[in-house]
This record gives sequence, C-alpha cells and structure tokens, in this order.
Amino acid sequence: MHGMLDGRAVLEYFLAIRDERVRRALARIGAALASRPEQRNPLDDRSMKVLVIDTALGACTVGVFEADQALAMRSEPMAKGHSERIGGIVRDVMAASGIGFDALDRIGVTVGPGSFTGLRVGLAFAQGLGEALDRPVIGLSTLAALAASRPTPDAAPFAAVVDARRGQVYLQAFRGDQPLCPPQAVAIDAAVDLVAELGCAGVVGTGAAILNARRGERSMKPLPLPDPPIIHPSPPALARLTRLADPAGSPPRPLYLRAPDATPPTRLPGQARTPVA
Repeated sequence: MHGMLDGRAVLEYFLAIRDERVRRALARIGAALASRPEQRNPLDDRSMKVLVIDTALGACTVGVFEADQALAMRSEPMAKGHSERIGGIVRDVMAASGIGFDALDRIGVTVGPGSFTGLRVGLAFAQGLGEALDRPVIGLSTLAALAASRPTPDAAPFAAVVDARRGQVYLQAFRGDQPLCPPQAVAIDAAVDLVAELGCAGVVGTGAAILNARRGERSMKPLPLPDPPIIHPSPPALARLTRLADPAGSPPRPLYLRAPDATPPTRLPGQARTPVA
C-alpha cells in the first residue's frame, strides 16, 4: 500500500485536516514515501523543478517552475481564508503543470514579514509537504522576494517596504539582490530617514504609498514606483530565489520582526479582575 502513496495523497490529507495536525499527518505519509527507492538523478538549477508558495501578504500565490520556465501559476487576492484555499490551489496548479509531486526538487515558501496568520498557513503546508516528499523546503524573505520581483533591476539602491500597521512598516534596502541593511520594523518617519540615508532611488511593496505620503508631508519628492506597482512577490522571483538558495542558510522559519498584534489574555478564565486603583 505504501508504494501507492504519492503527492496527491498528501493534498487529500491536507484538505481533510487543519492547524497543527497538518504536519503530523503529512509526516506519516512522508515515512512511507521516504522508504521508496530513489529514482531521480541530482539536478542543477538549470533544470530544477520547484513549487513556490506565498501566503505572507494579501494573496495566496502558488507556482510550479522548471528552471526559469513557468509550468503553472495562480494567485488569488485574499486578506484571510488562506487555510481553506491553499490545498486546493496547490492541487490545481500541480495538475496544470503536468508534473507529479515526486518530480519536485525543492519547495520555496515566504516566511515573512507579513500577516502572522497567513504566513503560518503557507509554512505549515510547505513543511508538511517537504517532509512527506523528502524534499528541502526553502524559507524566503518577503522583502527579498519583493526586491527580486522588479522587472528591470539596476545598480541604484532601492527599498522594499511592507505596511506593518500601527504606524510602522517592515523595511529592507537593497542594491540588486544584495541587502544594504537588515530587515526591520520601524516607524514611518524612521523609514523615511533610513531610505534617504541609504540613497534609495525607488520603492516596492505594500508600504510604498505610505512611505511616499510621509515624504510628501515632509516636502520630499516621492520615490519612483515600478509600473505597475509591485505589492506582492512574483512567482518567477520566488522560483529564482528558491533555486539559488543554500538550504542550510534558508530555513523555513517565520521571520517575525515584532510581536503579534493580538496578545494573549493576562488572566486565566474565571480569575477575578485585578482592581484598578
């Protein structure tokens, strides 16, 4: 029976279960898949087949690539509900790609910064699938993926900025693919100062409009945006980063640059409230 298990079985498991049970159930399938004889030859990045997943921002994006050729892609805008859609989108994109799950060499997934709930959904799915298929899972920074999504990279510094709400943005500056500063959560005015200090000549991401609005309030010219603006990582950029990454240096762990907006209660159920003086 184990010999009949494949990637489609993985998807059926995911569609039937939720939350923390995802990884445990997929790992059980993975034990069976890992016992099968290895029939694939090592591939370099010129023929590498990758599945990429992005649920960190306001969309659920999935793509399958062989080297830099897209075999199938889909992106659905959504602010919530990623857990209900991710399994079906991956299933449909894999079917449209014409390759089986066992043909994949790597899985790439955005790890943040971004929506706490959304990125956890993508990470749980990617890690479970990677364990089941015995394939490396590559963690991709949302900011680096936005930077790599520019259609015409040049030598001038630029900023990838994501709206973090609460008067903050997530920011990282780049020259080409090389970071000029660490990813960080900063107040909007501090972001304006940092971008000016680094000499950034352009901006991408969901926080671009916020950054430029504050620059206008401070009598500074807006930074140029790509046309059309880039607000989500593109599947080709995700695929390229996945192929080029060193798995040892790109773990699939959440990149949280600040604490979640929702905080746990400070008292136990049934515990009396502390009087306020």
